[in-house]
Amino acid sequence: MPVLRQVVGDTLRAVRMRQRRTLREVSASARVSLGYLSEVERGQKEPSSELLAAICRALNVELSELFGEVSQTLRREEKLALINSRVAVIPGSGSARMTPAPPADQAHAGEASAIAEVAA
Repeated sequence: MPVLRQVVGDTLRAVRMRQRRTLREVSASARVSLGYLSEVERGQKEPSSELLAAICRALNVELSELFGEVSQTLRREEKLALINSRVAVIPGSGSARMTPAPPADQAHAGEASAIAEVAA
């Protein structure tokens, strides 16, 4: 399971990089120290909602847009973790086998195979 502050930081950095803006430009516009913004982007600091709003304003993106991207990333990571949890390594054999899924998860089997294709 990914850490939320890491996903938020990765997403902020991706938005900034897509805009081809420097850390210095965004930190000045958001009135946040360069070092602190760098720590936020690296997932080392968990920013307050006020700080996130200031960074989003500096990047000209809505806070809801940032959280939408974060949500998509988390959803993808959770589904990949679910798929990976179903693969068990047989001790000493070096091979893997699929473990049976609980009945409630069987309805999502099509989703899991679609995600596995995307991840591959």
